[in-house]
Amino acid sequence: MPPVTAALPPRRDNAFRGIGLILLSTVFLNASDVVSKLLTTTVPPLQITWLRYGVFTLIMLAIVARSGGLERLRTRKPMLQFLRGLGVTGSSILFVIGLKYLPIADATATSFVAPLFVTALSIPILGETIGWRRWTATLVGLLGVLIVVRPGGAGFQLASLLPVVSASTWAFALIVTRMMSRTESPLTTLAYSAMIGFAIVSAVMPFAWQPLTAEMVWLGVFIGASSTIGHWLVVQAFRYADASLLAPFSYMQLLWAAIFGFFLFAVLPDAWTLVGAMIIAGSGLYTAHRERIKARLLQG
Repeated sequence: MPPVTAALPPRRDNAFRGIGLILLSTVFLNASDVVSKLLTTTVPPLQITWLRYGVFTLIMLAIVARSGGLERLRTRKPMLQFLRGLGVTGSSILFVIGLKYLPIADATATSFVAPLFVTALSIPILGETIGWRRWTATLVGLLGVLIVVRPGGAGFQLASLLPVVSASTWAFALIVTRMMSRTESPLTTLAYSAMIGFAIVSAVMPFAWQPLTAEMVWLGVFIGASSTIGHWLVVQAFRYADASLLAPFSYMQLLWAAIFGFFLFAVLPDAWTLVGAMIIAGSGLYTAHRERIKARLLQG
């Protein structure tokens, strides 16, 4: 699924390095999704999410311990940190449940509608004014989602809506991230997201627990490690290049999803899924372009 970035560290312009990091992140993020789908055949999605967040938390706490200890967990926005953690966790759970029932390419393509939800949510939450061009891009992107999901079609299933809802909660987390980007460091934000997510999923795990084999545990460790590395690479990429420059390269994840889906699950996205994915990607790229223009106007 598409990454959520935390508050970003100071920029050091190096476009090629930023692009390289974002491309590498798509490999790790897609690997996490692929193994999650493989594991859904034997492990409940909630338990997979719990394993992922357990590893995520251990990695972040280890980094915190080496980077200043508890002092790095100081936050000026505790409620926003909680809301972000809630949004990211809800999105993760919904996406993994969707992977259980959907081809990975379909779920991945639909999840990339998140930037369009950001556009819509920025009005009531951030009080932003959205021009007709960005609204048009948003509506076009939603049309792409309808093409992928195809409600009313012979192959439609309710599970197709799960990545859409996942994308909306993902977008909410992005909005909250933007709200605290000036005061919170990436390390603090990622650590809180890990701990909050693990606490939330742990609270409901007694109702979904099933015995795990050693192989299942190691696959869960791989999912957590790959996801954490992928998100961290994204944060590092934004240190070197603008979001509008990096956005096109993040869509490489759609290609990886199609390739892994074919070799591991013998499933290729159909023509309508490809068309819908291209429309979603195009609308997302145009939205990133408008954001870049807006940022330039504000600076000028």
